[in-house]
Amino acid sequence: MPDNALALHTDFYQLTMAASYHAHAMEGEATFSLFTHGLPPVRGFMVAAGLEHALDYLENFSFSPREIDYLASLQRFTPDFLKRLAKLRFTGEVWAVPEGTILFAGEPIAEVTAPLIEAQLVETLLINIFNLHTTLASKAARCVMAAGDRLLVDFGLRRTQGREAGLAAARSSAIVGFQGTSNVAAAMAYGLQPVGTMAHSFVETFGDERRAFEAFADTFPDQSVFLVDTYDSLMGLRHAVEVAARLEQAGHKLVGVRLDSGDLVSMSKKAREILDQAGLPHAAVVASGSLDEMRIAELVRLGAKVDMFGVGTKMGSSADAPYLDFAYKMVSYGGRPTLKLSAGKETWAGPKQVWRRLDPTGLILRDRLGLRDEKQKGAPLLRPVMRGGRRTDPPGDWKTARQRFQAGLASLPLRTRLLVDPRPVTLEPTEALQQLQARTRQAALMAQNSSH
Repeated sequence: MPDNALALHTDFYQLTMAASYHAHAMEGEATFSLFTHGLPPVRGFMVAAGLEHALDYLENFSFSPREIDYLASLQRFTPDFLKRLAKLRFTGEVWAVPEGTILFAGEPIAEVTAPLIEAQLVETLLINIFNLHTTLASKAARCVMAAGDRLLVDFGLRRTQGREAGLAAARSSAIVGFQGTSNVAAAMAYGLQPVGTMAHSFVETFGDERRAFEAFADTFPDQSVFLVDTYDSLMGLRHAVEVAARLEQAGHKLVGVRLDSGDLVSMSKKAREILDQAGLPHAAVVASGSLDEMRIAELVRLGAKVDMFGVGTKMGSSADAPYLDFAYKMVSYGGRPTLKLSAGKETWAGPKQVWRRLDPTGLILRDRLGLRDEKQKGAPLLRPVMRGGRRTDPPGDWKTARQRFQAGLASLPLRTRLLVDPRPVTLEPTEALQQLQARTRQAALMAQNSSH
């Protein structure tokens, strides 16, 4: 399917609902809130990401003639409705938290206000976009916390769930502090640092490890990182040192060595010792191979001499928590507050805002969830990012989002930053929100009872 066929990247019931709204002239303005019901058990917070992609989608939302022809072929929709879809564009308003913002369960990452049909049709892909990017940013953030002052790079492309997910992993990990990516397309698209040198197949091709290192050094004398564990890691380190000496004589320096298997603690210590004894204290020790935040934390705790971690599959797929429980729920229609009363999934009525208060030391004290037009102490997290279907500001970039994340991370209480058994910050509803909720709940129940 062409990349620009985005209007049909939706669930079929969005179209059937829209057709019924159209048939019954339901043209009122609706507000939908996008939030998570909860966080995975091992998560103390999430990192908002995906907003720029979501705004791109909304600005370009339209049905192509080919898509309209396909819908007509289903013989489910009236010509009048299809004619409307052919002219449809997103004309609404979006409030959202900027990328890189730290959030907790129940806090809106975005709220969409638009004519009902428009707001309904964009639901599926908005959830898809925010879920993918925020899930990956949140996983990568945990790796950053585990690594401390050590560098991290994204090696995830080959096992992400598709090409788009590979791009999302590279950008989302950059937002939280990764220093580069193996994904060349992502590096070009987002201005990231491309990283990577050789695979085991390169060494195997030459049949002689030292010859392989020499060949690579001849080609890239100032960018060589040798993968030393194809056959025997200690022998590989010795070969790396020998070739490094040759580079030094020619006025170049070995960038580093990479370990991808075995006992990374003992081998990294040995690598550091061998490199230092050879007069190569500048050469970095890079580790990769099935790494995630828990493994990185373990390596750091055991004293591994690693300068950089290459993190792939488990970050790029967020292996332990591959999704966040995002929902997109109507909170008002035609000026009337609405809610859902399902057991365990009741939603808050009305367009909302979140205010964050810090204690005197700069740590998050609490977040308050209230109505958008309230006045509360603290910094409001959601801001208008789209009006009339167009951005209110120029597109943001991952560098600004990274600064926002770093400030937010520094404000997290220690108990919330824990990798194991974290405690999220308390989210408190305001009195005005609770009063609206009670009135809306009562009105909804009375309406249901009166219909019998």
